[in-house]
Parts: sequence; structure tokens; C-alpha cells
Amino acid sequence: MEEILDLLKNNARLSVKDIAAMTKKTEDEVAAIIKAMENDGTILKYITVVNPEKLKNDRKVCAEIELQVTPERERGFDAVVDRIYRFPQVRSLYLMSGANYDLKVVIEGETFQSICDFVARKLATLQGVRGTATHFIMKTYKENDIVYIEEDKDARQGAMA
Repeated sequence: MEEILDLLKNNARLSVKDIAAMTKKTEDEVAAIIKAMENDGTILKYITVVNPEKLKNDRKVCAEIELQVTPERERGFDAVVDRIYRFPQVRSLYLMSGANYDLKVVIEGETFQSICDFVARKLATLQGVRGTATHFIMKTYKENDIVYIEEDKDARQGAMA
């Protein structure tokens, strides 16, 4: 199972036939393992990763927001988390340890102003939120093991004898 999962994490477009050949399992075994992982929630989604630098005309503004939150009795942080993750601007949401804040929220918007408005009018006003700090993401170099930096190509021509 782990071997198949690692292959799919690296390339979700691999066919069952290719995975079977790589793992020395039958196609039926591979298909059954993948189906079981989809059914039990191990595999949640297959996605396309897009290099944001290539989207010159359609670039979104991203920010990380640190939230200081008062946990609710009996529910802890889950009550406020349940409200936050439902916003369409929210891309990621993490409970943090060892920091001066409790939750880290990664959001995306059309403009810097739309991010500011979202934080001021939606996040900061939620019951239990004690404070926010917003950090705009200026450029992404690496994310989720994917490097967005293109290596410099050597434009020199090799000498021919």
C-alpha cells in the first residue's frame, strides 16, 4: 500500500498497469488497493499542480494569517476551525504548536485589498479570535516538495571539432 501511495504522490497520472509493473503486483491487486484507499479516505483527491509564476495575467494574491484563538469548552479549537475552513478564500488551515499563535490560515484573493477585507471583516470578527497577523506571500520557491524555480539553462553552444 505504501509503495503504491508513494508512486501516486509523485505522479497521480500513472496507470494501474504501470503501477502493477513497478510494484510486481497484478493490475487487479493494484486497482483494489487504490480503490480501498479512496474509499477509506487515505486518498482524498487527485490534483494538478500549477506553477504560479506561469500565470502572469491570472495571478492570485496569497497570504498566511496567524490567528490567536480562545478554545471553546468541550470543543477546543474545533468550533472556530469549523467556521474558518468553510470560507472559499481559505486554502489551508493548521493548528500550530510552539508559536505565539494557535492557527495558521493560508488564503487566496484577487487583490491585496480583498485579503485585507477578508481578514478584517470575516476572520478577525469570528467569536473566539483574539488577534491576527497577516503575512503576504511574495513568491513561492517550493511548496509540498515541488520546486517552482526553473534552473538556468546554459545558453552557450558546445564546441564542435
